[in-house]
Amino acid sequence: MRTRLVATMVLCAAVLVVAPFVGPAMPDDARDFILWQLRVPRTLMALLVGGTLSLVGAVYQSLFANPLAAPSTVGTTAGATLGALVAIVLGARAAVWGLPLVAAAAFAGALGVSLAVAAIAAGRAVRMNDLVLAGIAFSMGAGAISTGVQYSADAAELLAATRWTMGHLPQVGYQGVVLLLPVVVVTVVGLLALTRALEVFIAGEEHAESQGVDVRRVRMVAIGLGALGVAGCVAWCGPIAFVELIVPHIVRRVLGVSRRVLLPCSVVVGAAFLVLCDAGTRVVFPGREPPVGLVTAALGAPLLVYLVARRST
Repeated sequence: MRTRLVATMVLCAAVLVVAPFVGPAMPDDARDFILWQLRVPRTLMALLVGGTLSLVGAVYQSLFANPLAAPSTVGTTAGATLGALVAIVLGARAAVWGLPLVAAAAFAGALGVSLAVAAIAAGRAVRMNDLVLAGIAFSMGAGAISTGVQYSADAAELLAATRWTMGHLPQVGYQGVVLLLPVVVVTVVGLLALTRALEVFIAGEEHAESQGVDVRRVRMVAIGLGALGVAGCVAWCGPIAFVELIVPHIVRRVLGVSRRVLLPCSVVVGAAFLVLCDAGTRVVFPGREPPVGLVTAALGAPLLVYLVARRST
């Protein structure tokens, strides 16, 4: 176990260090700009987004006792998509506190829907299945409104909306990293502080309550912090599929199910996974990099099917 843990951490660290240098050769006259203003910021953004999404996925899967739980379970992705589509269709070009209005609207939509579910989670008689149903209801409602918004959009707006929903990482400079970093730090530190309580959740809510865990507070805080982190990531980069689902499964398969290992390792492995996917686009599609969300979906879907099939045999 210790050997696998060390090997995993070393491999992830190597990916993070080498990734900015992977891709087409950099011309000498533009090497510094490409490396320090394009690739390094993009790698840092992938690190923040991949680590946050993976941790939130691992926490939600532990909280809901469901290996398919994800930010979409509580409507975060649907809310972000609705907010972004509304801003795009309205032709927003302004910025709010240095944040593009599309990103600000996506952040508000994601956080609004998720916090509504978190408020429901604070109810004394509410069970986890009730929260899943509430999340599905909010997601369907936001999705229906999004469809109506797209119906009223023109071709250019639809193209912009489609590109946003594919998930992207391109960065010029460090503005996105600086804006997202505080949100990520609050989310990661807050969720890791719940590790001990989530460890008790393995045996169910009733067992957790018998061990003195304030179930209502834990699930409300976990959903709220997860919503904050995912809202920030999705607002800046769009929805990046499968990272929050597949990485916790990989960590559990390699390093075990203990939350004391699963949660922090999901941060590191998730960061390395998204950085690796992003670097891979530069190698496979030099000069025409597809949205990283397509790459994670292409890798994540078959890998998830494989893991589920292995588990059932």
